[in-house]
Amino acid sequence: MAMDKQILQSALAEYFAPWVQALALQVDSFDADSVTARLPQSGDLSRVGGMLCGQAMMAAADTAMVLALINHFGEFRPCTTVQMNTSFLKPLSGQDALVQARVLRAGKSLAFGEIDIRGASDGKSVCRASVTYALL
Repeated sequence: MAMDKQILQSALAEYFAPWVQALALQVDSFDADSVTARLPQSGDLSRVGGMLCGQAMMAAADTAMVLALINHFGEFRPCTTVQMNTSFLKPLSGQDALVQARVLRAGKSLAFGEIDIRGASDGKSVCRASVTYALL
């Protein structure tokens, strides 16, 4: 299937729980290996001082990677997160986040990826994650 932003955006409503949908992720762009989603700055996702909380970043990273797998395979394939290693590099506040998920390798039973979260305005990386998924 030819992929487009609308297919990827509609996957958020079709395959994810309401609390994940509440992140209000918007598909920003995609290419052969990756999907970038925008996580809007929100008081609901922020800690004291307006900093985006780590839990929101991890949920956005995990969600964006599933979108990257949909893009990679050309369709949704059931999968589950096996491992996620996350490093928080610096706080993010006062701007949206861009969450770029890249598929490194996808085999028959496992997929591997990496995610970079950066400020949408300044482009500075604030969080990096590596993930492993079981393909069901």
